[in-house]
Amino acid sequence: MKYCKKCKHIHEDKFDICTECRKPQKLYPIEDENTPVFLLSASGFEAQRVQSALESGDIPSSLAARKNNLSADAVTGSDINDKDILVPYSAYDKAYDICVGIGAIKPEGEEITVDMQDVENTAGSEEQVEMSPVKRTTVKILSAILIIILFCLVIWGTDFLTGFLTGFFK
Repeated sequence: MKYCKKCKHIHEDKFDICTECRKPQKLYPIEDENTPVFLLSASGFEAQRVQSALESGDIPSSLAARKNNLSADAVTGSDINDKDILVPYSAYDKAYDICVGIGAIKPEGEEITVDMQDVENTAGSEEQVEMSPVKRTTVKILSAILIIILFCLVIWGTDFLTGFLTGFFK
């Protein structure tokens, strides 16, 4: 296997340039089993979830900031930018399996299947009827009138109740 020293992605031996970098980068053979290689990109909670899963699998990992993202940490108080999660090359296969297991990585060639009967049952139970513009305007006007009447009733009721209670103390 070969890897790109810039982005840390690993490639098959048949490749000579990195397909992930914007500029063609020469690939180098992995000589040390502890060489950090790219596993996936994630941000926020997802990055923490993946790192926790890797930690529970006794796989060391590190976060590397992506070069093309600026940090929003100063504005928001939390960093929401994507981070690259790097793992040692010797633990890459195990880390990949863990990420597939928790749903962080979708294996290549796997398709999401949907049971059409479930879709039809769901669609049948939630029928949406489009309103005409005239009907929609009428509903809006009636809703506004009803809310005004409700406010008036609350105000008049409160006024009547306070008048009734003050009558006991005169």
